[in-house]
Amino acid sequence: MAPTNGVRERKKASKSANSTIPTEKVPSAPQVSPEPEADDQPPQGGKFSTFRQRLRYLIWSCFGLSLILYIGQRFGYASVKQNSRPARPNDLAGWEPHFPPPDQVVTTADVEKRDAVVRAFKEAWVAYETDAFGSDEYHPISHTGSNLSTDGGVGYMIVDALDTLVMMGLDEEYKRARTWIEKDLSWDRGGGVNLFEVTIRVLGGLLSSYALTFDPLYLTRAEELANRLLPAFSTPYGIPLTSIDLKAGKGIPDAGNSGLSGTAEATTLQLEFKYLAELTGDEEWWRVAEKVMGVVKKALRSHVVPIFISPETGEFYISEVRLGSRGDSYYEYLLKQYLQTDRSEPIYRQMYDDAMTEIDQFLIHRTVKSNLTFTAEMHPYRTPTGELSWRLAAKQDHLACFLAGSLMLGVTEGQGPVPPDASSWTEEDKRDWRNGEELLKTCMATHDTITGLAPEIAMFHDASSPMAKRKDWYIKHNKDGSAILDGRYILRPETIESLFLAFRLTGDIKYRAWGWQIFQAIQRHCKLPSGAYAAVKNVETLPVQWEDRMETFMMSETLKYLFLLFSDASVCPLDQWVFNTEAHPLPVFSPSFSTAVV
Repeated sequence: MAPTNGVRERKKASKSANSTIPTEKVPSAPQVSPEPEADDQPPQGGKFSTFRQRLRYLIWSCFGLSLILYIGQRFGYASVKQNSRPARPNDLAGWEPHFPPPDQVVTTADVEKRDAVVRAFKEAWVAYETDAFGSDEYHPISHTGSNLSTDGGVGYMIVDALDTLVMMGLDEEYKRARTWIEKDLSWDRGGGVNLFEVTIRVLGGLLSSYALTFDPLYLTRAEELANRLLPAFSTPYGIPLTSIDLKAGKGIPDAGNSGLSGTAEATTLQLEFKYLAELTGDEEWWRVAEKVMGVVKKALRSHVVPIFISPETGEFYISEVRLGSRGDSYYEYLLKQYLQTDRSEPIYRQMYDDAMTEIDQFLIHRTVKSNLTFTAEMHPYRTPTGELSWRLAAKQDHLACFLAGSLMLGVTEGQGPVPPDASSWTEEDKRDWRNGEELLKTCMATHDTITGLAPEIAMFHDASSPMAKRKDWYIKHNKDGSAILDGRYILRPETIESLFLAFRLTGDIKYRAWGWQIFQAIQRHCKLPSGAYAAVKNVETLPVQWEDRMETFMMSETLKYLFLLFSDASVCPLDQWVFNTEAHPLPVFSPSFSTAVV
């Protein structure tokens, strides 16, 4: 059922230069939880809790916005305190990429491994159907399900996995899922759901399924849902609120973060809304998505950005700069917006290039022992004189492993031969490819645990650490020696996603070997007797202890990217399809509307 579109002609945009950023006096940063996006819980409850949230938001708006207005014109990353900064990458002098020789390039399917992934998916789906069909979330140990709303489910699991069912050819399971969407799926769900999550999982899943099947049911449902999401954008600058009450038609600010919106959450809706605009001819969806990007671009004081932005002022709020939760997919969607609209919006290519330059300048580092490339974070603080400064944190979320494949995709744009012809690459192309290739090696290195599973967060030894020459990375522990949440593996897909992209772009079979290694570790330690999968509490202990949860992205991303890794290159070719951040393929198209971002 692989779709076919015409191959698009590649267009290149200019690369950007490094920037130098002075320091300024700013207010203190808010307290920010580094919890992963999948664990962020949307506001729940009825009218009373919503009223309290709105009252708190109003109070914050009156007394807290002055703090944001006090922020200067620059974020001052040049003042970052290195804390004996880990070694920076060497320059590119003499570096060249290494690709397999022509007779070792692979583009055909590994049928045995592909079919093993399909069997694994089918067994997990049967368990979900048996225990919790129709529920948003699945608890495979207790054999139960739960929903985001007391009114019922919004299709988190079923819709998120729907296009995987299509791609894998699981026709009977697909038919039952379609029937549920047609007869049981309803948007009259009160309380609140996270706008970002419901967009990437449910709206994205419906649109992708329509693109793969042309079944009008999915487009109808997608348009219904998008209409319910619109009130979240009713803010002074069009920056959406964090959550939405689908039943009441009201946006809900994030009371836990003073009404601020996550940067990634506000800027990872554009692929979905712009494709919906193209399908329906309704420009409103396009303008909603573009307005956010226009405000963000105007607010830029640098090209790596804090993880919070204010819906009330349209300005960034001084907060962590990171490639993990609330930061990651901002950068991902800069490139993908450019690719989705047939490279007709070069402003997004330029924004992406500028961001990759500053990521290399400020966030890319290497370990002392093995010269492993990793992405650090920058945490803000005020000096005694009130100046903004930044501390480097040698900490990398598993989420950040998306960047490896994204960097490589950004060099080729999914175009040209496999492997790519590097003879025409610019210095920036070489830099990005090397960073992506090396970061992927590091992400695989974090699987070097007793279980073969990578932790949620890896900490790296900086140059001042007595362990720097003995060990590259570690999992942070409590004082009693027990691993904290950093040591979990919650079935995340980001490393596998990058392996898929790297393999498609190079034909190098080592990326399949690495993916199979991860799949086998998942089978050994995450698979339950029922066929379902559960998160592991600590990747460093055996026997493993499970959490009673199978995330929807296990079905929509992790197993899908493994399936694609072992499939023929003609399945969703990268020059014709762009994957949203939840692995839902959306077709490349020549847009009917023009960009509003300049």
